[in-house]
Amino acid sequence: MSDNEAEKSDSAEQDILGRKIFFLYPTPSIISQVVQDLTQLEYEVYVARDQARLARALKNYPNSIIYANLDDGMTEPEWDRWISGILSLIPTLSIGCFTTNNNEEIKSKYIDKIKVTCGYMPLKVDMSNTAEKIVEILEKINAKGRRKYLRATVDNEKNTTMNVPHGDGYINSTIKDISVVGFSCVFETDPDFKKNTLIKAIQIKLQSVLINADGIVFGSREEQGERIYVILFMQKTSPEIRVKIRKYIQQNLQAKIDTEIN
Repeated sequence: MSDNEAEKSDSAEQDILGRKIFFLYPTPSIISQVVQDLTQLEYEVYVARDQARLARALKNYPNSIIYANLDDGMTEPEWDRWISGILSLIPTLSIGCFTTNNNEEIKSKYIDKIKVTCGYMPLKVDMSNTAEKIVEILEKINAKGRRKYLRATVDNEKNTTMNVPHGDGYINSTIKDISVVGFSCVFETDPDFKKNTLIKAIQIKLQSVLINADGIVFGSREEQGERIYVILFMQKTSPEIRVKIRKYIQQNLQAKIDTEIN
């Protein structure tokens, strides 16, 4: 594949799946007030704490967005070299900054010379309004692409299970993937659910989090000798349950990117 073809492929994938957003050396307030808010808005958000390892991983995700905390990890000259260097190596990246330094000359350097295009944000304890400002930037650059919901693939996690009432008892199931819209699963014993079957009191364990919800069978398919059911959550599913699912998805995706980066 030529470089031009590779760029077109990356662009097409970005349009469909959106862009990964990495917060590099985030403070506790960034995590609790920005990362969590963006997670609940279905952005694909990650936390990173090693700029060298992140730089290597970004070669696989050249359309990513990075928000770097300039007050941690490196000195100002080192940050200058790192941001300039990675943008030179991967020009399709987009970068924003957090810092307590409100010096106008330094701000101008990062925005006008180094070409930080996703904002130069003040770093403070109360970051409650910062997520809104970042969302405005993310919407302008179409960070979500055409994707509406994040989905986590569950890779044989022992503490991620599901069971549903059936007959006089329950049937256990292995979850294949999950989003706030629904999930796919394989039952230990095939219940032969038909399309549009209503399933009440579904019990789902996502690591240490337990949720109960109602769902409706969207359909099923045969794949590698297994019958995979797709079940959608009912629209009345509570906001609290959706919050828990999104938190699990973010943790699931974070664990996978940590393995790759480290």
